[in-house]
Amino acid sequence: MKLLYSPASPYARKVLVLAHETGQADAITVQGATPSPTAGAPDVTAHNPLGKVPALILDDGSCLYDSRVICEFLDARSKGPRLFPEGEARWDALVRQALADGLLDAALITRYERVLRPEGLRWDAWDAGQIGKIEAALDRIEAVVADMPVLDIGTVAIACALGYLDYRYPDLAWREGRPATAAWYAVFEGRPSMTATEPPKG
Repeated sequence: MKLLYSPASPYARKVLVLAHETGQADAITVQGATPSPTAGAPDVTAHNPLGKVPALILDDGSCLYDSRVICEFLDARSKGPRLFPEGEARWDALVRQALADGLLDAALITRYERVLRPEGLRWDAWDAGQIGKIEAALDRIEAVVADMPVLDIGTVAIACALGYLDYRYPDLAWREGRPATAAWYAVFEGRPSMTATEPPKG
């Protein structure tokens, strides 16, 4: 299998963390891609018409996207640990994954607004609204973190989201006023799956 990815993508990191945790990292070859929100990316759109990463090319040439689909596919084929629980616990894990992905959606489009959009066209109220969503998601994580299991797709997604905030939004200081989340992440970010998938420095 081949994973089209960007080393800075938190969604691609989520896939790779799950692959490590389920013992499948060696079954995946990673290939850097050049997606852009403003221009076509032929190396990606040839496989994913949305032009987004991650995209997983299977042995038969078919392609899976987005990160939620890829993670569930890899989990279903895992012969070891499973990160998508069954029964009632499944819905809790999926909601936490959705919470983390929603946080990332807001963080990514805010970065595009701040970095790619010409300064004179930026909309301060829109930026503030997205940061408000990030803050609300962080507050919700703080409220539930004590009851989270050690490892499932929800915890992986949350950890990758927090890692992205450290990577792209250090000035947000998300740990302030959220001691439980800060303590939880200090432990989780030390997992081998997380250290093996850290985004590039700089």
